[in-house]
Order: sequence, then structure tokens, then C-alpha cells
Amino acid sequence: MRHPDDHPQPPSTSPGPPASPASGAFAPGAQTRDDRLLSALLTTAFVVLLAGALLRYVLKHGDSDRLPWILGLSVVLAVVQVAGQGRPGSRRAGRVRLAVVVACWVVVVLLAPSFAWCAVPLIHTALRLLPTRSAVALVTALATLVVLAELRLADGFDPNHLLLPPVVAALATGVFVYLTREATRRQHLIDDLVRTRRELAATERREGTLAERQRLSREIHDSLAQGLSSQNMLLQAADRQWDTDPEAARTHLRTAASIAAHGLTEARRLVHDLAPADLAEGAGLAQALATLAARESRDGLTVRFHAEGPETHLPDQVASALLRTAQGALANIREHSGARTAALTLTCLDDTVALDVADDGRGFPAPSPDAPRDPLGDPDPLRGHGLPAIRARLRQLGGTLAIESTPGEGAVLTATIPLTPATPPAS
Repeated sequence: MRHPDDHPQPPSTSPGPPASPASGAFAPGAQTRDDRLLSALLTTAFVVLLAGALLRYVLKHGDSDRLPWILGLSVVLAVVQVAGQGRPGSRRAGRVRLAVVVACWVVVVLLAPSFAWCAVPLIHTALRLLPTRSAVALVTALATLVVLAELRLADGFDPNHLLLPPVVAALATGVFVYLTREATRRQHLIDDLVRTRRELAATERREGTLAERQRLSREIHDSLAQGLSSQNMLLQAADRQWDTDPEAARTHLRTAASIAAHGLTEARRLVHDLAPADLAEGAGLAQALATLAARESRDGLTVRFHAEGPETHLPDQVASALLRTAQGALANIREHSGARTAALTLTCLDDTVALDVADDGRGFPAPSPDAPRDPLGDPDPLRGHGLPAIRARLRQLGGTLAIESTPGEGAVLTATIPLTPATPPAS
């Protein structure tokens, strides 16, 4: 008697976690929630198809002597499949379990062809557990056996019985392999993106570290190094005058001690928050520049301070940069220019603040196009770290540095910083 057609249900094509198609796409024991849901779905589908085929056989062939064998093999198939769902185990254990299920299913299909469509969940399980080539070979064998079973059940030749099982198997295999490879490519892309982000973060950390080192070098140069240089000059002068002019030597020593005390304050401030000591405790830039001018007025150099424009509360970074600029400029004047007087002029406008540092020293000629340039590309009329550090600090705030000088007529240094919101250029 011909059995009614049992149309297959399309197998699920979820690829599971990304993996290489050559090694299967499913790793038991390392399942995600979606993997477990898919495994439960496949197990449920297999058990339902198995129960339906068994019930049909009992109703149609309840008096057959094959019934005990078919009933026993069906129980074994259900137990092994359900037990495998409860304890996924390793990949090897999953393959052994699949081999047992396939072997029992082949025997059942040879005894009762109506069990053939239980192969649909097995096809998907094989694709998930086995390497691609092995899975394709097994799927081909399963589809062939289903075709033979359908032909045994048919009363006559039906093209659907010959074509439907291979088409379903090929479709399931093709879609699964495609999705698996697509998931693998997507995972590789994600890995590349993660690696790129890590490399970018590492690069940014290195750049940030380098920028911080450069900033610290400028802070140290404009505070501690200049103070130590002044102390060294004063101590050398005191040593030369110790026997001939003890009073002048003691004056030099007291001045050196004062500079050392200020340097100690600067060092503590650097450790605390890297702000200039003259700006501590809420002192404004004008007051800090006036204090600096008074402190630097010694050893034949007179420094005057003048402020123009309305008194404006400047951002801390702007005030710190201009104060450091004044310190560096005065250090260069004292060391290089031989000037007798210098002037600090602070000009505050609505959108700009400017600091002029002028001296009546020997000056210097304008640099030629072939003159050495500092690391930022600007011609540096004085060798050393001072002017490049000043330029770098101002450029971080969007500011500029201009120098005008004529031999024998002194020099004027102008530092300008905009107060309007702007994105500072990268250092």
C-alpha cells in the first residue's frame, strides 16, 4: 500500500557562531544562546518526525513482525538525540553521537521507508558538526537513501520523489555553507576592526605620551632650567667678587638664594598641577607679570611692566602660556642680548590677548632663507630650546609668535593668542 506523501520541512539555516567552513560551524561545549535554541529546535523536529513516522507505521502495519525492531530503534534514536541535546559535550562526542543516530536511522529506513524524512534535521546537524567536505558527502548519502525510500513507497514513478530530496538537501547545504562563510568573513572583518582600534588606541597613547613629554620639557625649561642658569651666573659672579667686593658677592648670593626659593616653589607647583607658581592662589596674569618683572630687575637689567586694555579674566592655559613666554623671553634677553632695560606689555582686547617683550640689547639680523629652522619649521634666530618651546606652546592654543629685530637696536617679541573659541592645531 502506498503511503501518503510526507513533505519535508525546510531545515533551519542559522549558521551558529562564525567558524571556518573547512572545520564546521558549530562547536559543542562552546555554544551561545542562539546555538542552544537551534539545537533544541533540531532535536524537537527530529523527535516529532520520528514519532509521526512511528505512529504511522503502527497504524498501517501494527501486525508486522518488524514492529519490535522499529519500536526499539525509534526509542534508541529519541534517547540518543535528546541526551545529546541535554549534554552537548565536545565536538568529537557530538560526531560520535551523530554517527550512532545516522546508523540507527539507516537501519530504520531500510525496515520502514516512511522514516526517511527524519533525515532533514540530521542534514543540518551534520553540516554544523562536520568539516564541509565530510558533511557534503554525508548529506549526499542521506539524500540518496531518502530517494530510494520514496521510490519504494511510491505506487508508480513520480518525478518529485526523485528530485525533491536532492533539491532540499542541496538547498540546505548551499545556504548553510554560504551563511557560514559569510559569518566567517564578517568575523574576520570584526577582528580586523578590533585590532585596528587597538592599534589606533596604542598610537594615540604613544602620541599623547610624547606630547606630554614635550610639554613637560617646555615647562621645566621655562621654570627650573632658567632658574638654575641664573643661579649659576650669580654664583660665578659672587665667586669672582668674593675677595675684592664682599658686599656685592653677598648680594649675588642672596639673589641666588631667592631664585632657588622661587625655583623650589616652581618645582612643587610642577609636581602639583604644572601651573606657574606666580599664577597660584588665583593671581591674575597682570599681577604675575608684574611680579616677574620685579624679580628679574637685577644685575644691571631693569624690567618694566605695563598693561593696556580692560582687565580680563583669561583662561588658565592662556595665562600660563603667556607667563611662560615672558619667562623664556627674559631668560634669552639676559643671556644673549646684553640689554640694560626690557619691557613687558600686556594688551587685552575683546577677542585677542597679546604680550610684547622688548629690549634695548644688541639685537640680531633677520634670518636668511638658508638659516637653521626649529622643529616647527620657523627660522630660529637664537639657538637653544627657548623659542621653539614658546612657539609650540602658543600654537597649541591657536596663537602666533612674531619677532622683530635690527642689529644694535634691540628686539621685540610679540605673542598673540585668540580668545574666541577655536580648535587648536595638533601639536
